[in-house]
Amino acid sequence: MAYSVKIITMEQKEELIERYAGQVLYEIKSEIYGCCIKLLTGSLSVKNAWEESFYFASQNIRSHGRLYVLQDSAFGDNRVLYDTHSKSCFLFNIDYYGWIKSLALSLAGDILEDDHGIYSVHGACLDMRGRGVCILGGSGAGKTTHTYGLLRQPKARVVSDDWFFARIFGEDILAYGSEKNFYIRADLADIWKEFSGLVDKAVLDEKGRAVVDLRWAIGKGRILPLTTLENVILLKRDPGQVEIVRVLDAATALEILEKNGYYNPHLLVKSDFKMKLRSRFFRALLERAMVVEVNTKGTPEESQRAIGETLKNQ
Repeated sequence: MAYSVKIITMEQKEELIERYAGQVLYEIKSEIYGCCIKLLTGSLSVKNAWEESFYFASQNIRSHGRLYVLQDSAFGDNRVLYDTHSKSCFLFNIDYYGWIKSLALSLAGDILEDDHGIYSVHGACLDMRGRGVCILGGSGAGKTTHTYGLLRQPKARVVSDDWFFARIFGEDILAYGSEKNFYIRADLADIWKEFSGLVDKAVLDEKGRAVVDLRWAIGKGRILPLTTLENVILLKRDPGQVEIVRVLDAATALEILEKNGYYNPHLLVKSDFKMKLRSRFFRALLERAMVVEVNTKGTPEESQRAIGETLKNQ
């Protein structure tokens, strides 16, 4: 991860708010799965991308958490300061909107985790003929590629392509989306030609990414607010491993997730208490779902066929 997070005190938070008040030109309140998260920034591009990403919240609602996106060369690049008590997060010199978006979701996740038994999952969530499927994996394993690969199927619907919230209801794990639109890479159309029209309409940033309305490509009826998780796919890319598909028991899968930080580099707080909460949730998910590891060492089409066969056989 290319940014660092430092926990600060309430007193330090108050000092920062006073010091950078002059930078704040825009204040936008958004609803992220029931939490009101306020963006405070002087960047018009960040403000515009934020409004495309998240649902609007009434300005009369008091915010649960605040995200300041600021500039100050004294801090160096990519610094994050976080006050856990007031849920105030300060981002300095971060020019990649993908991190800003993820930290907003992480801020909401910190609130939901502590007070409501709702957990963050940094992964994609699809609904395949009524069965929820989540796709997890490290950077470069193909999570985005294979999420959109599955969306070429007319019966596939999407809850989220990058981050969702989940909670335990008895024997079920319910997964919920919270973003209005999706943040895609320009090379999506190079892999799957079906999305070339979506990319052509997008206004790309300097990183070659854009917030887009996926409904343009797949239609309104294929974006769902929630699903019940029944399958977990863990992606890895290991040219030295012969096996392409491997069924995992819950204990083995949990060990992989914990070893890799649940494939979520954006978690703001990593205390022992938080780790216990997350371990308990992911254990419950993995015990209730069919878990399969897919090695994406082949071409995207080959890996996509392996994933498709795995889901077909469940």
